[in-house]
Amino acid sequence: MPKMKTRRAAAKRFTVTGTGEFKRNKAYKRHILEKKSQKRKRNMRKAAMITAADHERVSRMLPYA
Repeated sequence: MPKMKTRRAAAKRFTVTGTGEFKRNKAYKRHILEKKSQKRKRNMRKAAMITAADHERVSRMLPYA
């Protein structure tokens, strides 16, 4: 059986925590930031965990994570 390939796009976007959860960055932080409130932009700095619904999909894209 050949080695499984990692989806490189997913590998760049998700990191695995020590407990096996996947960490992600928040969206909407790239441009048009003037109209967004300071509180909203500050909260977008923090990383978030992926939802339980997406966990199986992401773990299939990252077989060695």
